[in-house]
Amino acid sequence: MTTTSGGNISVIDDNGDIWVTPSAVDKGSLRPSDIMCIRRDGSLVGRHKPSSEFPFHKAIYEMRPDIRAVIHAHPPALVSFSIVHEIPNTNVISQAKYICGPIGYAAYELPGSHLLGERIACEFKKGYKALIMENHGTVLGGNNLLDAFQRFETLEFCARTILYGKTIGTPRFLADEDIAAFESYIAAQLPEMAEVRYSSDEREKTNGNLQHRSPRLRTGLMISTYGTVSVRWSGNDFLITPTRVPRWDLQIGDIVQIKNGMREPGKMPSRTAWLHQEIYRRNPGINSIIVTQSPYLMAFGVTHSLLDVRTIPESWLFLQDIPSLPFGIHKMNRQDIPELLSEGNPAVIIRNDSILVTGDKLLQTFDRLEVAEFSAKSLVMAKPIGQLVPINNQQVEELRMAFLRNKPISLRALDGPIHRKILWPKRLRNE
Repeated sequence: MTTTSGGNISVIDDNGDIWVTPSAVDKGSLRPSDIMCIRRDGSLVGRHKPSSEFPFHKAIYEMRPDIRAVIHAHPPALVSFSIVHEIPNTNVISQAKYICGPIGYAAYELPGSHLLGERIACEFKKGYKALIMENHGTVLGGNNLLDAFQRFETLEFCARTILYGKTIGTPRFLADEDIAAFESYIAAQLPEMAEVRYSSDEREKTNGNLQHRSPRLRTGLMISTYGTVSVRWSGNDFLITPTRVPRWDLQIGDIVQIKNGMREPGKMPSRTAWLHQEIYRRNPGINSIIVTQSPYLMAFGVTHSLLDVRTIPESWLFLQDIPSLPFGIHKMNRQDIPELLSEGNPAVIIRNDSILVTGDKLLQTFDRLEVAEFSAKSLVMAKPIGQLVPINNQQVEELRMAFLRNKPISLRALDGPIHRKILWPKRLRNE
């Protein structure tokens, strides 16, 4: 999300001193001793020069006392919007509107100049916490560094999703009222149990959950503000990741136990916990679930395009079919997704929201997610050079006979209209 020496980060402390990254130092090797401090009286503390963009950091803090951290960078997708003088529409995914807030636009001024600082501060004065900087990049503020970073990461994700979506089709955006209605609806939580006990088996699964999750954050399969992982541990009871905890920061104690339809006391599981519960209840062969947003899969999610996984044998064997379902279908008490999932239908795309992937073991579920994202990426990258020539029905049947002879198969993967009618519940077909 930045180059070796590009971009800058700052925080302001309770004394009014501003701590900022140095100029011309590799961002990947920064140490605490590299961070420069500009005292309230203007004196410098540190062994480097402060960032050349310090003037607009200072101007933002003076204009907005509620902002305590600022991030400026030149991530590729947001720069793409910057150089065509456009603002990304954050209604492309469900949670971004509330994380990012309205997005401002600052006209071009010379980098490092006081005029640029004045221009940016003027936009922040209007109440924005995120700006597109014309022919430059982006700048974002927050009430702490984590808040600023999550806004930055989410805005760049929106921009990437829109751009990838435009490669394969036309992105569709959610109406404000749809987002508001959905956010208010999914706020309901499972009831709280009186006490909790963890068996050794649960603790082992909790460790496995975290070990599998961390590398996936680094490979871009999740962003810090969105992503849920759960594993079944006994009967229909399961362990699930919490809400409102940054995904890279999860500790063992954060994982939430769900037992007999009740949540562990004092913890807030993912807001989709009820959906995980219903999937486990209806599908005894499913023992782990991942709900996430990955950029290339979401390109299909926001354009409502068919993700045809008949690209290479691995993709079809792992996934067979990924139905695209309407936004809001994962609301409380809807059974469409639990009814649709099976070994032959291990994943679904929820439009403008997420990808939901299931499996027996957690490793298999992550593997399916990776294969799905790689397949989506290949399709996006192939679009400029030609149309997909899919594996044909005969080749699909050969794969089925060779590898899946005794396993359920998605009938819709055979690409016949009668199979679509067999697979899809009537109310889903109508939607």
